[in-house]
Amino acid sequence: MRIRDLFLDIFFPKFCLICKREGDFLCEDCQALFQISGFHQKYSTQNLKDLYFPAVYQNGFLRRLIKQFKYEPLVKELASSLSSLIIAHFQLMDNKPDFSDFILIPVPQTRKREKSRGFNPALELGKELSGFFRISLINGCLAKIKETPPQAELSDEERKENVKGSFSCRSPDLIKNRRIILVDDVYTTGSTMEECARVLKMAGAKEIVGVVVARG
Repeated sequence: MRIRDLFLDIFFPKFCLICKREGDFLCEDCQALFQISGFHQKYSTQNLKDLYFPAVYQNGFLRRLIKQFKYEPLVKELASSLSSLIIAHFQLMDNKPDFSDFILIPVPQTRKREKSRGFNPALELGKELSGFFRISLINGCLAKIKETPPQAELSDEERKENVKGSFSCRSPDLIKNRRIILVDDVYTTGSTMEECARVLKMAGAKEIVGVVVARG
């Protein structure tokens, strides 16, 4: 992998998507523009016990990166840069949560969507966070079984209806009585994450917290 990375760095150098400086897709100076803090305000819903996020989606620079990560032209390698924002958030906390007995589950896409995109953004973020938290990531246990219109094009109420019945837990034995970190890129109305959490709860999950790059 080091030889491959060296080859890519030489012939296809990375440039910061914000300031265009060579080196990475998000340089340290531009990362400082997101004003990440260690402050955490507890947030819970019917099925989520808490939600963690390093920044708000209203930040124009961050919104640009997330769109580049999810939409054409796709930059899969942004998973590392975006997950570093989440990691920085946890590192700055005075009272860090103990996730040692949790497992990570990414919010899934349909097979069709993942094939057209080439990857699942939530899964790529989850891989990075799995290494940071030193906990297991389980992919495929939660599946999206119904193709739905993009949430961004819908009203709050339409988003809730849009995702109903869209997810299924295929391996309840893997999550029964487990504590779960549910990973996604953005939390806006929370409809998608809440539906995923509901399905996992029905399948026997003990506790679910959400972790995202930004909250809208």
